[in-house]
Amino acid sequence: MANQAQVKPNSGEWTAIVLAGERPNGDPLAEELGVRAKALIEIGGKTMLARVVRALLDSSKVKQVLVLAQQIELIARSEPSDILSHPNVEVAISGNGIATSIEAVIGTSQSPWPVLVTTADNALLTPERVDDFLGEAKGCDVAVGLGERSVVEQEFPETKRTWLKFSDGHFSGANLFALGNDRCVPAVRHWQAVEQDRKKGLKLIASFGPSLLFRALTRTIGLKDGLACAGKRMGLKAKVVVLDAEAPIDVDKKEDMELVERILSQRPATLAAPVSSIRKDLPPVSGAWP
Repeated sequence: MANQAQVKPNSGEWTAIVLAGERPNGDPLAEELGVRAKALIEIGGKTMLARVVRALLDSSKVKQVLVLAQQIELIARSEPSDILSHPNVEVAISGNGIATSIEAVIGTSQSPWPVLVTTADNALLTPERVDDFLGEAKGCDVAVGLGERSVVEQEFPETKRTWLKFSDGHFSGANLFALGNDRCVPAVRHWQAVEQDRKKGLKLIASFGPSLLFRALTRTIGLKDGLACAGKRMGLKAKVVVLDAEAPIDVDKKEDMELVERILSQRPATLAAPVSSIRKDLPPVSGAWP
């Protein structure tokens, strides 16, 4: 049973979905480490899943957490902490794809609107970053968290990310997506259609037509305008939230794991993250969801 002293009142309004599924052929890092599921990889004495769920539960804006995984019995049986027995946490079976799994639950009693989506390998997630991101996302149909290359590489030059390149900068996903209402469903379905290419920037951009692809290739369009052009057919109010240097660092490789361990070891015990995770010194980037 969960420690009742740690139970947070249901003061927030957001449902947080944590994607803790496995690739069809298994995860290379989990196999290398001899762990049966990637979400159960331990960093600093806690599994990545426990770190992410704890950060969400400690957010002032999150009401409940839904963990989606194919192997829910394995996850529930193998998680060493009591985090999954928390009364605000539920575990459910995911589908074969990320977007399919999300569409099946958003707006239901398991995951009522508004919905925040993140991943179990987002091991550096903090309540402060969640609160900052959702504060910026309020009032939007869709919001996407990103990191900007110059900011990330200035602080962590060793990290290797996939960058979407625009005239106003290079951006990488921070594994934070805010879905405000049922108007976002077409965007989720589009995500489903291009899911296999979600980390291949040019293929993703090409899915919105040759004109946008040409402008992206020639760097004659910024992220804000690119999103606006791509989103015309969907009519969504959407926003990109550029976050701090840590935000896009997830754990896919041994090098990522070592970097995350180092960052966590350097955090003061009383401060999980900078007071604000939003990059206020960067120009705002907003537009319609692609």
